[in-house]
Amino acid sequence: MTVYERTSGYLAKISENLHLNAVIELNTDALSIARELDNAEDKSGALFGLPILLKDNVDTGDKMHTTSGSMALSANVAAKDAPAAKLLRDAGAVFLGKANMTEFANYMSDWTSERKMPNGYSSRGGQTIHPADPSADPSGSSSGSAVAVAAGLCAAAIGSETYGSIISPSQKCGVVGIKPSAGLVSGEGVIPISFTLDTLGPIAGDVATAARVLAVMSGRDIPPFAGVVRMGICRNDADKAKLVWSECLAANEKLAEGLGGIGLIAVEMPNHEIDLEFFRPLMRYEFQHAMNKYLSGCVSPGVPENLAQIIACNNANAEIALKYGQSLLESAAEVGDDWASEPEYASALEKRKAAQAALNDYFDANNVDVILMTSAFCGLAALTGFPSLTLPIGKSEDNLPIGTCLIARAFCENALVAAAGLIEKQWQGCAPRAQA
Repeated sequence: MTVYERTSGYLAKISENLHLNAVIELNTDALSIARELDNAEDKSGALFGLPILLKDNVDTGDKMHTTSGSMALSANVAAKDAPAAKLLRDAGAVFLGKANMTEFANYMSDWTSERKMPNGYSSRGGQTIHPADPSADPSGSSSGSAVAVAAGLCAAAIGSETYGSIISPSQKCGVVGIKPSAGLVSGEGVIPISFTLDTLGPIAGDVATAARVLAVMSGRDIPPFAGVVRMGICRNDADKAKLVWSECLAANEKLAEGLGGIGLIAVEMPNHEIDLEFFRPLMRYEFQHAMNKYLSGCVSPGVPENLAQIIACNNANAEIALKYGQSLLESAAEVGDDWASEPEYASALEKRKAAQAALNDYFDANNVDVILMTSAFCGLAALTGFPSLTLPIGKSEDNLPIGTCLIARAFCENALVAAAGLIEKQWQGCAPRAQA
């Protein structure tokens, strides 16, 4: 199959599934790029001809807009690719378009309010729909990326995560998602929340494809893991994971019981005591500074110059832009210019350092390479900057996907890929339906 034929097929599939609202904008140059690749003498790129979607917060130096799902940023066309996007393009990937997302990566309306913005909703793209059940939550904020992969609208997609935004929607949609170590993938050219916590990562239908995309977008190889992976079994986050339900716990317990039979060494771990109550101050204090820095590099006429102008634009177009309010944007806008010296912010950074040290100690004390979170809780890795991976391990009684969550030591993505590869090969096909 030629690149043109493959690209055409995915574009047709997108057209057939517009009801999912997974794609916010198509790349009008996708087919011409595919033709160029078919005619190229050098076809050695690591992602040669791979049709992918990018989350709508990743800059691309083409005709497509980058808006983070916001009507306020609807005029934004980037002057150049984000570094991660350039690596993908240079490796031969075909950009099909941009994926819908929870607006501003779910940092807009208060998560705890009754008026909370639904996962996958944006004022520019509307509501992303779960591919298996229209009434099901697709999770977010990389909702469109995960839904698109699950529905077969692309070969892979790029998502971003600050707190669960790659892992959670991938779990909910039954696909593979990798949240890399903090700093592995460049965050330049990405509409931000927190420069401390944000990262880009791949979503795909299988572990090998996700790992291949990650290697390219990070500019680093993922070497084979030497030896047998020792996997620790962590159970004490079940009460903290808001997205967990009994069938998910049951499926992950079944996986934990079967680890020895699929070539992994299972290690029972004691409960950890790691304080994660530092993420809200990090986001609040960093958001305005990070957003204003991003906006200062925008070149298109009509793009707000700062967060205050985004808020004003939303207020002026409230009927469209403020269906769920913008209380988090308004709160972030109250942070002063001396934000970096605020005691609350400094305390949050220190607490994160303590959490990172505690998680390292947890790995060391139990002599494990990877941790299985039987609750599928993804917050521990997200907030400490450790890499995590999810893949599907079963289905619920309602035929909805159930995923797991694996965490490795910092910059040990190879351990995650090795462990997930064994689970994918030897577990997924025979995984029993979870019983509540």
